[in-house]
Amino acid sequence: MTVRAVLADATSWAEAGHVVAWGQIAVAAPEPVSPISGVELVGVGDVLWLGPGEFDPATGLLTRLGDHAVEGPRLDLWRAPTDNDRGSDKPEERAWREAGLHRLQHRVIEVDVQENALVVRTRVAPPSRGFGMFADYHWTADGDRLRLQLNVTPDGGWPCTLPRLGLRLALPGDVDAVEWFGAGPGEAYPDSRQAVRIGRFQSTVDGLQTPYVFPQENGNRVDTRWLRLGGVQISGEPVFDFTARRWTSEDLDAARHADDLQPRDRVHLNLDLAQHGLGTASCGPGVLPRYRLHARKASFAVTFQTL
Repeated sequence: MTVRAVLADATSWAEAGHVVAWGQIAVAAPEPVSPISGVELVGVGDVLWLGPGEFDPATGLLTRLGDHAVEGPRLDLWRAPTDNDRGSDKPEERAWREAGLHRLQHRVIEVDVQENALVVRTRVAPPSRGFGMFADYHWTADGDRLRLQLNVTPDGGWPCTLPRLGLRLALPGDVDAVEWFGAGPGEAYPDSRQAVRIGRFQSTVDGLQTPYVFPQENGNRVDTRWLRLGGVQISGEPVFDFTARRWTSEDLDAARHADDLQPRDRVHLNLDLAQHGLGTASCGPGVLPRYRLHARKASFAVTFQTL
């Protein structure tokens, strides 16, 4: 339920109908995703098919969803540092880079082809370090739906917080229209979300970007129930965060000016369980303890569906 206070009459500073204040309360919990009953996994030549998903049998990576070419998804722990991540005497960015989180490597341990599921076991870690994450991808399907459950378990002693915890994938570059039911219309992060409200919103991929003077992580949308783009719908269990942009996190990290960001031939999509808070370390205190993201055992599930 959304309650708004609006101007009844025009004033010198706003037209009639201008929203002065608003508030929301939840009147119902998000509806759960209907369960996946399971369809048979089929091997055809050098590919595996599970419902609408086509997989590489060597890596277990999703390569196609229906008619849409896909790259990934894979566990992602990195974000392009913000001005606040770089601020303070002990910047988060320095700890993340010293830990090698900007150059993670993915090693496939096992691709387990089951009758009604595909289970891919991997270890994700910076090179030459004794810590990492075990990431297990458990795929099932039901008709035109493809469900992924990601289970992550920390391995070794982690020396720092995590920038993010989620999935990264790429979709065809002609994707443009974006629609979602969740928090919006603008960006939000764990400790910076008072301006967003729950609703149904539309944008373009370019319209999701916040053009900060110095390029950095931006454009995250939180509490998303479902997301539609490029003929694909992604549903949460119950919610997820997302960012969609025409460049990678590494491109964003390397850029020093907005015109350094050149669109690639893919739309790069992050689906996150959590992100580290922003804080105010460029001009004030860092991230409060409850918004700091630490390595932990976690489970995250989303369902893909072609439209």
